[in-house]
Amino acid sequence: MASTRIVLFGRDGCHLCDDARVLVEAVAAETGATWSEVDIDVVGGATREEYGELVPVVEVDGVRQGYWRIDADRLRRVLATAPREP
Repeated sequence: MASTRIVLFGRDGCHLCDDARVLVEAVAAETGATWSEVDIDVVGGATREEYGELVPVVEVDGVRQGYWRIDADRLRRVLATAPREP
């Protein structure tokens, strides 16, 4: 069974991003989900324009699930109900 994909969009020097990273890493470990992080300042362009004022932003399977202060319980609920690949 494939793991649900979590993406954390953030930037270096952002204390909320640091908090979100710890939270996402813990929830991913609990649930077995894979996750990755995107530094919006490194990627730049449209990504930085879209997420610049919102970071940290967490998406699950491409759907935004929160920004600024990430809710661990909401993330757990989404991961529990997200469809998984066979």
